Amino acid sequence: MRVLIITGAGVSAESGIPTFRGKDGYWRNLDPIKLATPEAFARDPELVWQWYRERRRRISDAKPNAAHEAIVNLAHCADEFLLVTQNVDDLHKRAGLAKAEMVQIHGDIFVTRCSRCDLNRHDYSPSVAAETCDAASEYPPSSDYGVAGDEGRGNGVPRCTKCGALMRPGVVWFGEPLPSRETGRVENYLQRDPCGVVIVVGTTAAFGYIIDWALRASRRGGELIEVNPEETPLSRFATQQVREPAAIALPRIVDQMIN
Repeated sequence: MRVLIITGAGVSAESGIPTFRGKDGYWRNLDPIKLATPEAFARDPELVWQWYRERRRRISDAKPNAAHEAIVNLAHCADEFLLVTQNVDDLHKRAGLAKAEMVQIHGDIFVTRCSRCDLNRHDYSPSVAAETCDAASEYPPSSDYGVAGDEGRGNGVPRCTKCGALMRPGVVWFGEPLPSRETGRVENYLQRDPCGVVIVVGTTAAFGYIIDWALRASRRGGELIEVNPEETPLSRFATQQVREPAAIALPRIVDQMIN
């Protein structure tokens, strides 16, 4: 069985991570959709970094839920498997999904990269930060990590030691193109063969590429299952609509597939 799963913010929301479009997503009465833009970063990079540090801490405190675990179970049983997630958190990884089986199409919140040269990248370590409870652990005290400024102390805006530009979170902001490397991985998977099962879960499917990938993957009679409490633009194409939260519906759906 060849499987494609596409997940959105609704999956992470069930682990306590607010969605951008929900009222719980607001931070200091600010709309996150207006913070996650290149324009917001250019206008007030320190404010944007404060928000992303808070998001990193919140994600680090969250745990994978039953939907994440069900996806891992399905991956273990599938002949070929790919997860495409719009989520920038690490919950799929912490649930046990292999990196080779996952594409984070909107980037990784735990990566920091240079906003100019894009060559200087490094990872934030939530596990180390949690163990030490020390903001200084956010970055190891080494110039090899390419961070100058106050970022290592948990405040201020980090700068690239290679070119001097501001460092930014390694995510795709509104108005930015999707990363070509990640879209290439999705395209390669879709072009090889159609999928017998496509599951789209926890996403509003507001972006056209979500619908495009789902339809192309199921193009030769594959089952297209949508798991979402509400109707979306994808709903009319689905062969099965499940109007339940992901953590309730996915374990049952996966059990029926593998047993």
